[in-house]
Amino acid sequence: MEKRIFGIILSLLGIAGLILAAFNFMNGGYGERNLKEIIIYGILGVIFFFAGIALLKSTKDKAT
Repeated sequence: MEKRIFGIILSLLGIAGLILAAFNFMNGGYGERNLKEIIIYGILGVIFFFAGIALLKSTKDKAT
């Protein structure tokens, strides 16, 4: 059960990172600092999201 909870948390963090990257992208201001933020939030968001989804898929429920 702990793996499922951790997978959900990772997925939610990934979604939050992707939303933050999209928000910074849509806000404009394409300076060097803002571009770095967009890239970092986007990459971390994708990594966390797919790691969480993979963890949820690989975890099997056991009947007790």
